Amino acid sequence: MNMHTLVNVNDLSEFFKVFSDETRLRILDTLIDKEKCVSEIAEEVGMSSSCVSHQLKNLRSLNLVKTTKNGQNVMYSISDEHIKIILEYGIEHIKEK
Repeated sequence: MNMHTLVNVNDLSEFFKVFSDETRLRILDTLIDKEKCVSEIAEEVGMSSSCVSHQLKNLRSLNLVKTTKNGQNVMYSISDEHIKIILEYGIEHIKEK
């Protein structure tokens, strides 16, 4: 069975495009071990909160991050283990060079 019979190839392409952007990768990396609010993420990646919020909106629309409310704060985290595994495999692959 070919890949295109299982999933929409365009959706898969959009999914992998996320991993080609350094900013989004840095944001995902900060969320691997702990959920964080926008200001914490912005501080860690050295970007403005508005820029981080924009990227988080994109990541959320692709179901790569999820949100929870903690009082008035919105907390972001990796949506599931699949995303962590993809990132970890990518890092492992690069280290093999």
